[in-house]
Amino acid sequence: MAVTFELATDHPGFSDPVYRRRRQAIADIAAAYRPEDPIPDVAYSAEEDALWRLVSGELAAKHRRLACAEYRRGCEQLVLPTDRVPQLREVDEKVRALTGFRIRPVPGLVPVGDFYGSLAERTFMSTQYVRHHSVPFYTPEPDIVHEIIGHANMLASPAFASLYEAAGKASRRAGSPEALEFFSRVFWFTLEFGVVREDGEPKAYGAGLLSSFGELDVFRHAEIRPWDVVAMGTLDYDITHYQPVLFEAASLGDLVADLGSFFAAYDDHWYQTRVGR
Repeated sequence: MAVTFELATDHPGFSDPVYRRRRQAIADIAAAYRPEDPIPDVAYSAEEDALWRLVSGELAAKHRRLACAEYRRGCEQLVLPTDRVPQLREVDEKVRALTGFRIRPVPGLVPVGDFYGSLAERTFMSTQYVRHHSVPFYTPEPDIVHEIIGHANMLASPAFASLYEAAGKASRRAGSPEALEFFSRVFWFTLEFGVVREDGEPKAYGAGLLSSFGELDVFRHAEIRPWDVVAMGTLDYDITHYQPVLFEAASLGDLVADLGSFFAAYDDHWYQTRVGR
């Protein structure tokens, strides 16, 4: 199936024809994938491998200070390469052996219902392209750095993998667009930008924080509010800026119990009785 990707005019690679051709080539590789086939490898360039080395090394140093212990345990189990961009094939094999989650290549952004719904089948849809070399510590869209350093390391943790699966099942019970939007915001403020108190300090557990070089440095200066899923699901956010408001779980145990309970109970009725107007 042929695909044509689009870049926003403010994307760092919009005016770079070499990068645009590269993105199209990688999108074509993912588009040709079929679930019964082996995940196709991408022949990453020396420039792409160098970007991975730089970003993964800098993030690893920050994770030792700022990431929660459960995420760091996932990193220790997954053992991603530090000298080159990992192939989704090898990440899939490792994550599947650890928690039963599969990694599925996709050409780019997919409809939110498809992305969340696949989690119910313990399948994570991942891009394979690398962000533009001019801004190694920033990406306006999910790239393989975000997908693998952020999400795959979380999926190597049984505790987090179970939450992802529960999230996927909850999304499928959100029958109305309003209920799905509420769910999506809770997902954003937890599994993407969640904070948990650990050793008396806020530590990051959300994939968006954990894969953001700049935001990891400043997230503790955000307004960190107590856990409140209704507040999460009704708060607006801007993906183009550091998050000014974050929500903190009191402990990892509380995080797993409270978020797991929300996902297990969530459906249109839950939304209507607590949020619907």
